[in-house]
Amino acid sequence: MAKAPSPRTPKVRIPKSRVPKKGGGGGAGRSGLGVGLITAAGTLGLFLVAALVALWAIYWGPGPKAAEGEATIVTLQSGAGVPAIAANLKSAGVIRSTDLFRAAISLTGADRKIRAGEYEVPSGASLATVVGLLVDGKAVRHYVTLPEGWSSAQAVDILMKQPVLTGEVEVPPEGSLWPETYEVTRGETRAAVVARMQRAAKTKLETLWAARSPATVVTTPEEAVILASIVEKETGIASERPEVAAVFTNRLRLGMRLESDPTIVYGVTKGRPLGRGILLSELRNPTPWNTYLIDGLPPTPIANPGEEALKAVLNPPRSEYVFFVADGTGGHVFARTYQEHLLNVARWREIERRKAGLAAGESAPETSPAPMTDEAAGPAIAIPPGAKVIRVPTEAGR
Repeated sequence: MAKAPSPRTPKVRIPKSRVPKKGGGGGAGRSGLGVGLITAAGTLGLFLVAALVALWAIYWGPGPKAAEGEATIVTLQSGAGVPAIAANLKSAGVIRSTDLFRAAISLTGADRKIRAGEYEVPSGASLATVVGLLVDGKAVRHYVTLPEGWSSAQAVDILMKQPVLTGEVEVPPEGSLWPETYEVTRGETRAAVVARMQRAAKTKLETLWAARSPATVVTTPEEAVILASIVEKETGIASERPEVAAVFTNRLRLGMRLESDPTIVYGVTKGRPLGRGILLSELRNPTPWNTYLIDGLPPTPIANPGEEALKAVLNPPRSEYVFFVADGTGGHVFARTYQEHLLNVARWREIERRKAGLAAGESAPETSPAPMTDEAAGPAIAIPPGAKVIRVPTEAGR
């Protein structure tokens, strides 16, 4: 009976020559591939390092030199996108490539942080410096200040001296501007700045007028500005404004002329500094603003008054003073009666004599301030055209 075949694989002797040796054949191929990969990786690493160095040099390295001077002025408009900003900077010569700028903005996440404004980019500034300036909002800011008590003509002088503003502007009506510090932008027109000053004055005056006291003698906002402008020009000491306003309020209520020296000056210079004392001929000159010769208020303000002067006029303190004169130290001394006032005037004239180096008894030149009187100064004359008259009965209560 035949023997059944064994399920086990028959043993077959394989020649030693056919047995693969360790590390031979396919192993050699794998080794070559590894070397190639290492070499490629090294080359790529060197390339990346070189690329990073190049990008670092582009981002942090020196940028273009300014065409003139030590810096370049660039203005970014509000709402401008990154492409427009890049084109603006390239046109101004502060970056070399719009693509690199846009890439830097995108990679740093600064695309939504750039602020509009005027920027002063240093000559040779790196791309990093430029991006930092725009993101930090380190814009150049320009300001214009109109001091309290300055005339509209002087305000125009201020605007004309500001080189970042453009265009001509006519002298606006006296008293229509609000004394304040205003921020202006390069290229803004002077007329636009004047319009802003006028809007501010209108808004402020409406607020102050609404809060006026029944004690005020003025009946309209326009009259308030006129009287406040006189108060403003009479004293540069803030603490004196309420008292000066009270004096003028009392004089108007009593039917007395204001007799304010600054109104004489305005009639002579129309808002420019006089630069000397008032001459007797100017005291007697019947201009529409000369409150030594007209009753009530002049036809227009003589300056642009500030908030404190307006508050003083619209909320005058209770006072019995109806006279004041310079005290020789920059302030004023006040009096209830004409006799007291004459003594104060004599003291002032003595101070002026000493300042002029004159001996006792010698007369100083007859210049301003002229003493207030208890009657209208000089002979009665016709009220100049346009003069505003306020007549309040003497017995009018406060």
